[in-house]
Amino acid sequence: MATTEIQKNGSAQNIIKQAPWTDEQGITMKVYQGVMMALEILVLIVKLYATWFYCLYRFFVPPEPKSVNGEIVLITGAGHGMGREMALRFGRLGSVIICVDINPKGNEETAEMVKENKGKAHTYKCDVTDREAINQLIEKVRKEVGEVTILVNNAGIMPCKPLLQTNEKEIRLAFEVNVLSHLWLLQAVLPSMMERNHGHIVAMSSMAGVLGLRNLVPYCGTKFAVRGMMEALHEELREDPRDFSGIKLTCIFPYIVDTGLCKNPKIKFPSLMKIISPQEAADNIVDAVRRNYTEITIPSSLFYINQWCRLLPVSVPLQIKDFMDSGLEPQ
Repeated sequence: MATTEIQKNGSAQNIIKQAPWTDEQGITMKVYQGVMMALEILVLIVKLYATWFYCLYRFFVPPEPKSVNGEIVLITGAGHGMGREMALRFGRLGSVIICVDINPKGNEETAEMVKENKGKAHTYKCDVTDREAINQLIEKVRKEVGEVTILVNNAGIMPCKPLLQTNEKEIRLAFEVNVLSHLWLLQAVLPSMMERNHGHIVAMSSMAGVLGLRNLVPYCGTKFAVRGMMEALHEELREDPRDFSGIKLTCIFPYIVDTGLCKNPKIKFPSLMKIISPQEAADNIVDAVRRNYTEITIPSSLFYINQWCRLLPVSVPLQIKDFMDSGLEPQ
């Protein structure tokens, strides 16, 4: 037994002798790693301050609007509301407009309005919930007009009622139109953008994609999904070893816009939280695209109010929300 104990003690001593922290080389390695870690942290701090000051500079000195002349802009839900107004504005800026809507009458009206302003427009009828129809649409546009360079995922529906009064068909349709159609269109147009490292993707979320609202449970779910999808796509492109810096993403968070979707708005202070016109919303969206903004709220003040509220304890913003007493009544 004594021999066994001596062998164990000897093995333990050998292990201690071979440990990296007991010899000069091991100590040197630990010091080197510590110094490198400190340098990396220092570089990170410098980058954070530089980025912060650059963002502060851009707050007071916005980037110059880029030209969209000659860009091929596909807009879903172009037959009315914000879709129509965006088509008119991009058309006046020299873009070629691809009007996509399930309603051919409104779609044709939008295209005619673009042409009356000396713009170029093409119309296509498509059910954006049908993935195969979307693939056929993009292929047809590619042959007849060219590759889509700006995609505006604007089509959407808004079931407005308490969750337990919303049936399965309404919930499924909301997700198919408001979320899945974005994915199908992205898969159809993104490859050509990546191939040329050029393009812009615009997704219509909502302030209902930032905070929860009663009577809009499924709708909030779809708009939160759009927000997460755009953030994830941004990271997927940014972290890809290939250079996709030429592909820009913009996520839009409008408040209540008078497009016909909001049937029964409830606003306690109209002077503070007014209903936005489609024209005003479109002006903001087109400007955001031209300046390559990653996200905007409409009105812009809501972006900063939301960021500030997120720093507070959960119950505090709820008190503010109750005081404002704004939202939508069930339809």
